[in-house]
Amino acid sequence: MKNIDFINGDLHVGQKVSGIVKNITKYGAFVDIGGGVVGLIYIEDLSVARIKTPYERLNIGQKIDIVVKSIDEETGRINLSYKDTLGTWEENAHKFQTGMKTKGIVRETEKNKNGIFIELTPNLVGMAEYEEGLNYGEQIDICIKKIDYDKKKVKLIIM
Repeated sequence: MKNIDFINGDLHVGQKVSGIVKNITKYGAFVDIGGGVVGLIYIEDLSVARIKTPYERLNIGQKIDIVVKSIDEETGRINLSYKDTLGTWEENAHKFQTGMKTKGIVRETEKNKNGIFIELTPNLVGMAEYEEGLNYGEQIDICIKKIDYDKKKVKLIIM
């Protein structure tokens, strides 16, 4: 009953809370948010960029800020979001300008031969023309070709 009282009394959807990563699995991370309450961040709620493992974002024992995504009052399960604390697309895009040279991390390389998805920040991904020989997780030099705020797209050139 203690967990349900905590949920009903002090916790609500959309609330930003702090917690400590207690366990990491292939599908997400369990975070202690206090009062004996543990919530789950599914892997898709860790980052806009597609990642293969939660270890790419978090470590056990790490203190993080998260947002309460949902609360199941029957089961007491709490779903959390880490990516919702990392800024909006616009906030992240404003950190870059057309012509700027920077580094990015290669994400999707096999599924889309039309391009390669490159992570600029955990909440901002751009696309460059497909190039052979790049590996998932590799850090590469890139140049910002275009930022389209209307379509929320970033076009990149691999250097």
